[in-house]
Amino acid sequence: MWVFIGVFKIARESFDKEIELLRMLVLTGGSYSRKESADRLGISVHTLDKALRRLKEVAAGSTFITSVELEETDDSAALTGARCSRPALTAGLPQLLQHRRHAGRDPLLLFLFRAKSLKESETIRLAILLEALQHGPITASELLEACSAAMPEEASLPDEKTIRSDLAYLETAGIVARSGQRPFRFRLRNELWSQLEPEELQRLELFVHVMAGTRVPSVQGFLLQDSLRRSLGETECLSARTGFAYHYDCRILDEAYLYPLLSAIEDGIQVTFDYLTPKSDSRYAARGTNPLHARHSPARKVTLLPLKTIYDHQYGRWYVLGFNRALGLATWRMEGISGLERGLPAEPDLVERKQIQLQEKTRTSWLVDLGQPVHVSVRFFRPQGIRYDFVRERVLLQGQWGTVSDEGAQSFRFDIEVNGTREIRPWLRSFGSSCEVLAPEELRREMIEEWKEISEFYEPV
Repeated sequence: MWVFIGVFKIARESFDKEIELLRMLVLTGGSYSRKESADRLGISVHTLDKALRRLKEVAAGSTFITSVELEETDDSAALTGARCSRPALTAGLPQLLQHRRHAGRDPLLLFLFRAKSLKESETIRLAILLEALQHGPITASELLEACSAAMPEEASLPDEKTIRSDLAYLETAGIVARSGQRPFRFRLRNELWSQLEPEELQRLELFVHVMAGTRVPSVQGFLLQDSLRRSLGETECLSARTGFAYHYDCRILDEAYLYPLLSAIEDGIQVTFDYLTPKSDSRYAARGTNPLHARHSPARKVTLLPLKTIYDHQYGRWYVLGFNRALGLATWRMEGISGLERGLPAEPDLVERKQIQLQEKTRTSWLVDLGQPVHVSVRFFRPQGIRYDFVRERVLLQGQWGTVSDEGAQSFRFDIEVNGTREIRPWLRSFGSSCEVLAPEELRREMIEEWKEISEFYEPV
Protein backbone atom coordinates (compact mmCIF):
# COMPACT_ATOMS: atom_id res chain seq x y z
CA MET A 1 0.00 0.00 0.00
CA TRP A 2 2.97 2.30 0.52
CA VAL A 3 3.83 2.05 -3.16
CA PHE A 4 1.65 5.06 -3.90
CA ILE A 5 2.31 7.29 -0.92
CA GLY A 6 5.26 9.05 -2.58
CA VAL A 7 3.36 9.83 -5.77
CA PHE A 8 0.37 11.76 -4.47
CA LYS A 9 2.08 14.16 -2.11
CA ILE A 10 0.10 17.13 -3.31
CA ALA A 11 0.55 19.62 -0.50
CA ARG A 12 -2.73 20.33 1.25
CA GLU A 13 -1.27 23.13 3.33
CA SER A 14 1.39 25.75 2.77
CA PHE A 15 4.91 25.29 4.06
CA ASP A 16 6.39 28.64 3.03
CA LYS A 17 7.87 29.20 6.47
CA GLU A 18 9.66 25.84 6.45
CA ILE A 19 10.94 26.45 2.92
CA GLU A 20 12.52 29.75 3.92
CA LEU A 21 13.90 28.23 7.12
CA LEU A 22 15.58 25.40 5.23
CA ARG A 23 16.83 27.84 2.59
CA MET A 24 18.44 29.95 5.30
CA LEU A 25 20.00 26.92 7.03
CA VAL A 26 21.48 25.64 3.78
CA LEU A 27 22.85 29.01 2.64
CA THR A 28 24.27 30.07 6.01
CA GLY A 29 25.20 26.69 7.48
CA GLY A 30 23.45 27.61 10.75
CA SER A 31 25.75 30.58 11.40
CA TYR A 32 22.89 32.80 12.61
CA SER A 33 21.81 32.76 16.25
CA ARG A 34 18.24 31.90 17.14
CA LYS A 35 17.39 35.59 17.52
CA GLU A 36 19.07 36.52 14.22
CA SER A 37 17.36 33.62 12.44
CA ALA A 38 13.96 34.63 13.78
CA ASP A 39 14.49 38.29 12.81
CA ARG A 40 15.60 37.26 9.33
CA LEU A 41 12.46 35.20 8.87
CA GLY A 42 10.23 37.84 10.43
CA ILE A 43 8.87 35.46 13.07
CA SER A 44 9.22 35.10 16.84
CA VAL A 45 11.88 32.96 18.49
CA HIS A 46 9.10 30.77 19.87
CA THR A 47 7.75 30.13 16.35
CA LEU A 48 11.27 29.35 15.14
CA ASP A 49 11.72 26.82 17.95
CA LYS A 50 8.42 25.13 17.04
CA ALA A 51 9.42 24.92 13.36
CA LEU A 52 12.81 23.40 14.21
CA ARG A 53 11.21 20.86 16.54
CA ARG A 54 8.73 19.91 13.82
CA LEU A 55 11.51 19.42 11.27
CA LYS A 56 13.46 17.33 13.76
CA GLU A 57 10.45 15.09 14.42
CA VAL A 58 9.88 14.52 10.71
CA ALA A 59 13.60 13.88 10.17
CA ALA A 60 13.62 11.25 12.92
CA GLY A 61 10.63 9.48 11.39
CA SER A 62 11.74 9.42 7.75
CA THR A 63 14.55 8.14 5.60
CA PHE A 64 15.85 11.67 5.22
CA ILE A 65 17.90 11.52 8.42
CA THR A 66 18.68 8.19 10.06
CA SER A 67 18.70 7.49 13.77
CA VAL A 68 22.44 6.92 13.61
CA GLU A 69 22.98 10.41 12.24
CA LEU A 70 20.73 11.86 14.94
CA GLU A 71 22.75 10.08 17.64
CA GLU A 72 26.01 11.35 16.16
CA THR A 73 24.78 14.94 16.39
CA ASP A 74 26.81 16.61 19.15
CA ASP A 75 24.30 19.39 19.84
CA SER A 76 20.70 18.28 20.23
CA ALA A 77 19.72 21.80 21.30
CA ALA A 78 20.32 23.04 17.77
CA LEU A 79 18.05 20.31 16.42
CA THR A 80 15.22 20.93 18.83
CA GLY A 81 15.49 24.68 18.96
CA ALA A 82 15.96 24.49 22.74
CA ARG A 83 17.09 27.60 24.54
CA CYS A 84 20.84 27.47 24.99
CA SER A 85 23.74 29.79 25.61
CA ARG A 86 25.39 29.07 22.27
CA PRO A 87 24.99 32.05 19.93
CA ALA A 88 24.41 30.16 16.72
CA LEU A 89 22.76 27.05 15.31
CA THR A 90 26.24 25.67 14.73
CA ALA A 91 25.44 21.97 14.79
CA GLY A 92 22.51 19.63 14.40
CA LEU A 93 20.00 20.14 11.63
CA PRO A 94 22.14 22.45 9.41
CA GLN A 95 25.05 19.98 9.49
CA LEU A 96 22.76 17.03 8.89
CA LEU A 97 21.26 18.79 5.89
CA GLN A 98 24.71 19.40 4.46
CA HIS A 99 25.76 15.81 5.14
CA ARG A 100 22.70 14.37 3.44
CA ARG A 101 23.18 16.65 0.44
CA HIS A 102 26.78 15.54 -0.10
CA ALA A 103 25.73 11.91 0.38
CA GLY A 104 23.28 12.27 -2.51
CA ARG A 105 20.19 11.62 -0.36
CA ASP A 106 16.66 12.89 -0.83
CA PRO A 107 16.38 16.62 -1.64
CA LEU A 108 14.98 19.11 0.83
CA LEU A 109 11.64 19.61 -0.88
CA LEU A 110 10.85 15.90 -0.67
CA PHE A 111 11.65 16.16 3.03
CA LEU A 112 9.11 18.97 3.36
CA PHE A 113 6.49 17.08 1.38
CA ARG A 114 6.78 14.28 3.90
CA ALA A 115 6.51 16.81 6.71
CA LYS A 116 3.53 18.84 5.53
CA SER A 117 1.64 17.17 2.69
CA LEU A 118 -0.52 14.90 4.83
CA LYS A 119 -1.65 15.08 8.40
CA GLU A 120 -1.17 11.99 10.55
CA SER A 121 -4.89 11.13 10.47
CA GLU A 122 -4.93 11.49 6.68
CA THR A 123 -1.90 9.22 6.32
CA ILE A 124 -3.59 6.46 8.35
CA ARG A 125 -6.91 6.83 6.54
CA LEU A 126 -5.43 6.90 3.04
CA ALA A 127 -3.27 3.87 3.80
CA ILE A 128 -6.40 1.93 4.80
CA LEU A 129 -8.22 3.04 1.66
CA LEU A 130 -5.33 1.95 -0.55
CA GLU A 131 -5.16 -1.39 1.24
CA ALA A 132 -8.88 -1.96 0.59
CA LEU A 133 -8.51 -0.96 -3.07
CA GLN A 134 -5.79 -3.58 -3.53
CA HIS A 135 -8.51 -6.29 -3.65
CA GLY A 136 -10.38 -4.78 -6.61
CA PRO A 137 -12.93 -2.09 -7.53
CA ILE A 138 -15.09 -0.97 -4.61
CA THR A 139 -17.74 1.68 -3.90
CA ALA A 140 -17.39 4.65 -1.57
CA SER A 141 -19.86 3.11 0.91
CA GLU A 142 -17.86 -0.12 1.06
CA LEU A 143 -14.67 1.89 1.54
CA LEU A 144 -16.31 3.75 4.42
CA GLU A 145 -17.13 0.46 6.13
CA ALA A 146 -13.62 -0.90 5.57
CA CYS A 147 -12.02 2.29 6.86
CA SER A 148 -14.24 2.44 9.96
CA ALA A 149 -13.43 -1.19 10.81
CA ALA A 150 -9.65 -0.74 10.43
CA MET A 151 -9.15 2.66 12.09
CA PRO A 152 -7.17 2.62 15.38
CA GLU A 153 -9.23 2.87 18.56
CA GLU A 154 -7.80 6.29 19.49
CA ALA A 155 -8.60 7.75 16.05
CA SER A 156 -11.94 9.36 15.21
CA LEU A 157 -14.09 7.51 12.67
CA PRO A 158 -14.52 9.18 9.26
CA ASP A 159 -17.86 10.04 7.70
CA GLU A 160 -18.94 9.57 4.11
CA LYS A 161 -18.08 13.17 3.19
CA THR A 162 -14.49 12.65 4.41
CA ILE A 163 -14.10 9.41 2.44
CA ARG A 164 -15.42 11.04 -0.73
CA SER A 165 -13.02 13.95 -0.20
CA ASP A 166 -10.13 11.50 0.14
CA LEU A 167 -11.20 9.69 -3.02
CA ALA A 168 -11.40 12.98 -4.93
CA TYR A 169 -7.90 13.79 -3.66
CA LEU A 170 -6.56 10.41 -4.83
CA GLU A 171 -8.38 10.76 -8.14
CA THR A 172 -6.88 14.21 -8.76
CA ALA A 173 -3.45 12.80 -8.04
CA GLY A 174 -3.99 9.99 -10.55
CA ILE A 175 -3.87 7.19 -7.96
CA VAL A 176 -7.44 5.91 -8.37
CA ALA A 177 -10.01 5.99 -11.15
CA ARG A 178 -13.79 5.67 -11.08
CA SER A 179 -15.73 3.44 -13.44
CA GLY A 180 -19.31 2.51 -14.27
CA GLN A 181 -22.45 4.41 -13.31
CA ARG A 182 -23.72 5.44 -9.89
CA PRO A 183 -22.80 4.14 -7.46
CA PHE A 184 -19.29 4.56 -8.88
CA ARG A 185 -16.70 1.89 -8.21
CA PHE A 186 -13.12 3.01 -7.57
CA ARG A 187 -10.00 1.08 -8.59
CA LEU A 188 -6.27 1.53 -8.22
CA ARG A 189 -4.33 2.78 -11.22
CA ASN A 190 -1.39 0.44 -10.58
CA GLU A 191 -0.64 -0.65 -14.13
CA LEU A 192 2.96 0.56 -13.89
CA TRP A 193 3.72 -1.66 -10.90
CA SER A 194 1.69 -4.72 -11.87
CA GLN A 195 2.84 -5.07 -15.49
CA LEU A 196 6.61 -4.75 -14.91
CA GLU A 197 8.92 -7.50 -13.72
CA PRO A 198 11.12 -6.83 -10.64
CA GLU A 199 14.20 -6.44 -12.87
CA GLU A 200 12.36 -3.91 -15.02
CA LEU A 201 11.31 -1.96 -11.93
CA GLN A 202 14.94 -1.90 -10.79
CA ARG A 203 16.11 -0.48 -14.11
CA LEU A 204 13.25 2.03 -14.08
CA GLU A 205 14.19 3.17 -10.56
CA LEU A 206 17.81 3.71 -11.61
CA PHE A 207 16.73 5.61 -14.74
CA VAL A 208 14.40 7.86 -12.71
CA HIS A 209 17.21 8.40 -10.19
CA VAL A 210 19.61 9.59 -12.90
CA MET A 211 17.04 11.77 -14.67
CA ALA A 212 15.77 13.37 -11.45
CA GLY A 213 19.34 14.12 -10.43
CA THR A 214 20.35 15.74 -13.71
CA ARG A 215 17.22 17.32 -15.24
CA VAL A 216 15.11 20.39 -14.50
CA PRO A 217 12.49 20.30 -13.07
CA SER A 218 13.00 17.19 -10.97
CA VAL A 219 10.64 17.10 -7.98
CA GLN A 220 8.07 14.86 -9.69
CA GLY A 221 10.89 12.48 -10.55
CA PHE A 222 11.96 12.34 -6.90
CA LEU A 223 8.39 11.55 -5.85
CA LEU A 224 8.19 8.75 -8.43
CA GLN A 225 11.55 7.40 -7.28
CA ASP A 226 10.30 7.46 -3.69
CA SER A 227 7.38 5.23 -4.70
CA LEU A 228 9.65 2.87 -6.63
CA ARG A 229 11.96 2.55 -3.64
CA ARG A 230 9.06 1.66 -1.37
CA SER A 231 7.91 -0.94 -3.89
CA LEU A 232 11.32 -2.57 -4.33
CA GLY A 233 12.76 -2.12 -0.86
CA GLU A 234 15.88 -0.07 -0.16
CA THR A 235 18.26 -3.03 -0.59
CA GLU A 236 16.93 -3.89 -4.07
CA CYS A 237 17.38 -0.40 -5.54
CA LEU A 238 20.22 -0.04 -8.02
CA SER A 239 20.49 3.65 -7.17
CA ALA A 240 21.87 2.71 -3.73
CA ARG A 241 25.23 2.25 -5.48
CA THR A 242 25.35 5.79 -6.87
CA GLY A 243 24.21 9.29 -5.96
CA PHE A 244 24.19 12.95 -6.92
CA ALA A 245 25.31 15.76 -4.62
CA TYR A 246 22.91 18.66 -5.06
CA HIS A 247 24.52 22.09 -5.28
CA TYR A 248 21.28 23.98 -5.86
CA ASP A 249 19.06 23.11 -2.90
CA CYS A 250 17.26 26.42 -3.25
CA ARG A 251 16.26 25.57 -6.81
CA ILE A 252 14.62 22.38 -5.54
CA LEU A 253 12.81 24.36 -2.84
CA ASP A 254 11.48 26.80 -5.44
CA GLU A 255 9.85 23.93 -7.32
CA ALA A 256 7.15 23.95 -4.63
CA TYR A 257 5.77 27.01 -6.46
CA LEU A 258 6.57 25.79 -9.96
CA TYR A 259 3.82 23.22 -10.42
CA PRO A 260 0.94 25.38 -9.11
CA LEU A 261 2.15 28.15 -11.43
CA LEU A 262 2.34 25.78 -14.42
CA SER A 263 -1.20 24.63 -13.65
CA ALA A 264 -2.40 28.25 -13.49
CA ILE A 265 -0.68 29.02 -16.81
CA GLU A 266 -2.33 26.01 -18.45
CA ASP A 267 -5.79 26.96 -17.12
CA GLY A 268 -5.45 30.72 -17.71
CA ILE A 269 -5.97 31.43 -14.00
CA GLN A 270 -4.69 34.47 -12.10
CA VAL A 271 -2.71 33.92 -8.90
CA THR A 272 -2.10 36.04 -5.81
CA PHE A 273 0.96 35.89 -3.59
CA ASP A 274 3.11 37.84 -1.15
CA TYR A 275 6.39 38.97 -2.68
CA LEU A 276 9.67 39.95 -1.05
CA THR A 277 12.35 41.43 -3.29
CA PRO A 278 15.90 39.98 -3.14
CA LYS A 279 17.02 43.19 -1.39
CA SER A 280 14.46 42.84 1.41
CA ASP A 281 15.80 42.36 4.94
CA SER A 282 13.11 39.74 5.62
CA ARG A 283 12.85 36.40 3.87
CA TYR A 284 9.37 35.40 5.05
CA ALA A 285 6.17 37.36 5.52
CA ALA A 286 4.54 36.05 8.69
CA ARG A 287 0.77 36.35 8.80
CA GLY A 288 -0.41 37.93 12.05
CA THR A 289 -3.30 36.16 13.77
CA ASN A 290 -3.67 38.51 16.73
CA PRO A 291 -5.26 41.85 15.72
CA LEU A 292 -3.95 43.47 18.91
CA HIS A 293 -0.38 42.89 17.77
CA ALA A 294 -0.82 43.42 14.04
CA ARG A 295 2.21 44.77 12.24
CA HIS A 296 2.95 45.96 8.76
CA SER A 297 4.01 43.11 6.47
CA PRO A 298 7.26 43.69 4.55
CA ALA A 299 5.82 41.74 1.60
CA ARG A 300 3.89 43.22 -1.29
CA LYS A 301 0.58 41.63 -2.28
CA VAL A 302 0.65 40.78 -5.97
CA THR A 303 -2.09 39.65 -8.35
CA LEU A 304 -0.55 38.15 -11.47
CA LEU A 305 -1.62 36.41 -14.65
CA PRO A 306 1.29 33.96 -15.03
CA LEU A 307 2.39 33.36 -18.61
CA LYS A 308 5.77 31.62 -18.52
CA THR A 309 8.35 30.09 -16.18
CA ILE A 310 12.10 30.23 -16.82
CA TYR A 311 15.02 28.53 -15.09
CA ASP A 312 18.42 30.24 -14.85
CA HIS A 313 20.93 27.37 -14.86
CA GLN A 314 23.85 29.69 -14.06
CA TYR A 315 22.49 30.77 -10.67
CA GLY A 316 19.99 27.97 -10.03
CA ARG A 317 16.98 30.32 -9.93
CA TRP A 318 13.39 30.04 -11.08
CA TYR A 319 11.47 32.99 -12.52
CA VAL A 320 7.82 33.52 -13.40
CA LEU A 321 6.87 36.02 -16.09
CA GLY A 322 3.36 37.39 -16.26
CA PHE A 323 0.98 40.32 -16.55
CA ASN A 324 0.16 42.62 -13.64
CA ARG A 325 -2.39 45.44 -14.00
CA ALA A 326 -0.10 48.00 -12.36
CA LEU A 327 3.25 46.95 -13.86
CA GLY A 328 2.26 45.36 -17.16
CA LEU A 329 4.54 42.50 -18.21
CA ALA A 330 6.96 41.81 -15.37
CA THR A 331 9.36 39.24 -13.94
CA TRP A 332 9.31 37.74 -10.44
CA ARG A 333 11.88 35.53 -8.72
CA MET A 334 10.20 32.48 -7.21
CA GLU A 335 12.38 32.56 -4.11
CA GLY A 336 10.54 35.73 -3.05
CA ILE A 337 7.06 34.22 -3.44
CA SER A 338 5.00 32.97 -0.51
CA GLY A 339 1.30 32.40 0.19
CA LEU A 340 0.59 31.45 -3.43
CA GLU A 341 -3.15 31.05 -4.13
CA ARG A 342 -5.22 30.56 -7.27
CA GLY A 343 -7.50 33.45 -8.16
CA LEU A 344 -10.10 34.23 -10.79
CA PRO A 345 -9.91 33.03 -14.40
CA ALA A 346 -8.73 35.60 -16.93
CA GLU A 347 -10.44 36.43 -20.19
CA PRO A 348 -9.18 34.03 -22.93
CA ASP A 349 -8.60 36.97 -25.29
CA LEU A 350 -6.46 38.72 -22.67
CA VAL A 351 -4.38 35.58 -22.07
CA GLU A 352 -3.76 35.08 -25.78
CA ARG A 353 -2.91 38.75 -26.32
CA LYS A 354 -0.47 38.87 -23.40
CA GLN A 355 1.17 35.62 -24.49
CA ILE A 356 1.89 37.14 -27.91
CA GLN A 357 3.20 40.35 -26.32
CA LEU A 358 5.46 38.41 -23.94
CA GLN A 359 6.83 36.27 -26.76
CA GLU A 360 7.74 39.38 -28.73
CA LYS A 361 9.14 41.14 -25.64
CA THR A 362 11.41 38.22 -24.72
CA ARG A 363 12.55 37.55 -28.28
CA THR A 364 15.89 39.23 -27.52
CA SER A 365 16.05 38.54 -23.77
CA TRP A 366 19.33 36.98 -22.67
CA LEU A 367 17.26 35.40 -19.89
CA VAL A 368 14.25 37.30 -18.50
CA ASP A 369 15.12 40.98 -19.05
CA LEU A 370 12.15 42.87 -20.52
CA GLY A 371 14.03 46.12 -21.21
CA GLN A 372 14.75 47.81 -24.51
CA PRO A 373 16.96 45.96 -27.04
CA VAL A 374 20.56 47.16 -27.34
CA HIS A 375 23.31 46.09 -29.74
CA VAL A 376 26.33 44.54 -27.98
CA SER A 377 29.62 44.08 -29.82
CA VAL A 378 32.50 42.17 -28.24
CA ARG A 379 36.01 41.17 -29.37
CA PHE A 380 37.21 37.78 -28.15
CA PHE A 381 40.89 36.89 -28.22
CA ARG A 382 41.93 33.40 -29.26
CA PRO A 383 44.14 31.36 -26.89
CA GLN A 384 47.80 31.49 -27.92
CA GLY A 385 49.95 28.38 -28.13
CA ILE A 386 46.93 26.06 -28.00
CA ARG A 387 45.53 24.37 -31.07
CA TYR A 388 42.00 24.01 -29.65
CA ASP A 389 40.15 27.34 -29.72
CA PHE A 390 38.05 26.74 -26.59
CA VAL A 391 37.05 30.44 -26.39
CA ARG A 392 35.35 30.33 -29.78
CA GLU A 393 33.73 26.98 -29.01
CA ARG A 394 32.27 28.33 -25.78
CA VAL A 395 30.95 31.46 -27.52
CA LEU A 396 29.32 29.33 -30.21
CA LEU A 397 27.79 27.07 -27.56
CA GLN A 398 26.52 29.74 -25.15
CA GLY A 399 26.16 32.81 -27.36
CA GLN A 400 22.52 32.08 -28.20
CA TRP A 401 21.46 33.95 -31.37
CA GLY A 402 24.58 36.13 -31.63
CA THR A 403 26.78 36.06 -34.72
CA VAL A 404 30.52 35.35 -34.85
CA SER A 405 32.83 36.87 -37.47
CA ASP A 406 36.57 36.23 -37.78
CA GLU A 407 39.05 39.11 -37.53
CA GLY A 408 42.20 37.11 -38.11
CA ALA A 409 44.41 34.68 -36.23
CA GLN A 410 44.37 36.71 -33.02
CA SER A 411 40.67 37.42 -32.43
CA PHE A 412 37.07 37.16 -33.59
CA ARG A 413 34.04 39.41 -33.13
CA PHE A 414 30.71 38.61 -31.48
CA ASP A 415 27.58 40.71 -32.13
CA ILE A 416 24.18 40.29 -30.55
CA GLU A 417 21.02 42.33 -29.95
CA VAL A 418 19.82 41.73 -26.40
CA ASN A 419 17.38 43.31 -23.94
CA GLY A 420 19.61 45.45 -21.74
CA THR A 421 23.13 44.54 -20.65
CA ARG A 422 22.55 43.48 -17.03
CA GLU A 423 22.07 39.78 -17.74
CA ILE A 424 24.80 39.36 -20.38
CA ARG A 425 27.41 41.17 -18.27
CA PRO A 426 28.29 38.22 -15.93
CA TRP A 427 28.76 36.00 -18.98
CA LEU A 428 31.13 38.49 -20.58
CA ARG A 429 32.99 38.98 -17.30
CA SER A 430 33.58 35.23 -17.01
CA PHE A 431 35.91 35.35 -20.05
CA GLY A 432 38.37 37.58 -18.17
CA SER A 433 41.13 39.02 -20.34
CA SER A 434 39.93 37.04 -23.37
CA CYS A 435 37.06 39.51 -23.86
CA GLU A 436 36.94 43.21 -24.79
CA VAL A 437 33.61 45.06 -24.98
CA LEU A 438 33.47 47.37 -28.00
CA ALA A 439 29.88 48.62 -27.76
CA PRO A 440 27.80 50.05 -26.27
CA GLU A 441 30.11 52.63 -24.72
CA GLU A 442 28.24 52.61 -21.41
CA LEU A 443 28.75 48.86 -20.97
CA ARG A 444 32.43 49.26 -21.86
CA ARG A 445 32.88 51.90 -19.13
CA GLU A 446 31.04 49.77 -16.59
CA MET A 447 33.25 46.77 -17.34
CA ILE A 448 36.38 48.91 -16.99
CA GLU A 449 35.23 50.19 -13.60
CA GLU A 450 34.40 46.67 -12.44
CA TRP A 451 37.85 45.36 -13.37
CA LYS A 452 39.51 48.31 -11.66
CA GLU A 453 37.57 47.50 -8.50
CA ILE A 454 38.56 43.84 -8.77
CA SER A 455 42.22 44.71 -9.29
CA GLU A 456 42.28 46.67 -6.04
CA PHE A 457 41.70 43.45 -4.14
CA TYR A 458 44.97 42.07 -5.58
CA GLU A 459 47.20 45.00 -4.70
CA PRO A 460 50.42 44.04 -2.84
CA VAL A 461 49.94 43.86 0.91
